Amino acid sequence: MTIQVNITPNGRMSLPADLRKRLGLAGGGALLVEETPDGVILRTVAQSIDHARALARKYTANKPEASVDVFLANRRAESGE
Repeated sequence: MTIQVNITPNGRMSLPADLRKRLGLAGGGALLVEETPDGVILRTVAQSIDHARALARKYTANKPEASVDVFLANRRAESGE
């Protein structure tokens, strides 16, 4: 879905009520803004967490050595703790 929003002279924009409701922002909330070479992406905090988890799965799939626990254990071993 593509919608047009207008930006006021002081830099504010309003998202349509139905979109805010679908995103769970009806009572207010936060969006994270990501600038990419192709433009700007707005994500809710929950969407950003899901996106980060998907990226982590992509780069750590079938790599048990890529877990946080293994990383920390290796760091402890290397530092002599």
